[in-house]
Formats: sequence, C-alpha cells, structure tokens
Amino acid sequence: MNGQELPETDGLQERNRLLENRRQQAVRQLQEAIELECAGAKKEETQSETLLWNTLILFQDYPFETTKKLRYTYSIRGYEMFVSRKDKSITRATVDLAFEMAVKLLREGTPITGPKKLGTFGASYLYPVFIRIGVIPIEQTRKVKKQKGS
Repeated sequence: MNGQELPETDGLQERNRLLENRRQQAVRQLQEAIELECAGAKKEETQSETLLWNTLILFQDYPFETTKKLRYTYSIRGYEMFVSRKDKSITRATVDLAFEMAVKLLREGTPITGPKKLGTFGASYLYPVFIRIGVIPIEQTRKVKKQKGS
C-alpha cells in the first residue's frame, strides 16, 4: 500500500460522511420550503414535493421505527417507496398526499400527534420518516408524549 491509498474502511467512512452531509443539507432545504409554504407560498414556488422526494431518496436504507417500535427501512424505485415490512408499495402520489396533509396541519397549528393524522395508506411508515426529515417538528411529538404520560 502506497501513501496515496486509503484502507477500505476509510473509503466507506468517507462515503458515509458525505451521505450524512447530503442528508442534512436536503433536510434543511426541505424545512425551509415547508416554512415558506406555511407562510403562504405556493408549493409550485417552493418545489417542496420535489425536495421531499429527493430527501426520501437520500434516506433509503436508513433505519426507522414505527410508533409501535417495529424496525424497518425503505427503498425507492421509480415513483414508489418499498417498505421492508410490507408487500405493497407506497406510491409517490400517496406520499405527496400525506405531505400535503402534514403541511396543512402545520399551517393551521394543529399538532400532528400520530400517523392517523396523515390520513393515507402507509402513514404508519411515513410518520417516523416525516419526523426524521423535519416535515413534522420533533417538538410536537415530545409535547404529545408528555401530555399522554401525565
């Protein structure tokens, strides 16, 4: 091995670091678009659905848990999200509907207290993803948990 070559683990660590940086940047851009929409901008102006889908692509194979603590990952193929725990896919149209509902509730100031609030097929899988990528503010979920525990 000469001084220029990286051990295989270093290359993998660098790739993971770059992926995490891209994820963080995508989350920030998506959150900014959501804030603009909540302030009255049109989704066509913010490109929020495109930003959402691009962010979802970056989070493929990321480990998630449902509210019932069931672990899963997902992959994107074409315009479908395939969840590791499910035989059926969640279409992009369904993801967009859940996203629109989340933004609507945020705009109204209504807490998104669980998957049922999204009102779509696959919501139990979309809800934790939406929390992780910043569609649903984590503060809302913490307040709800505290209220339930009281």
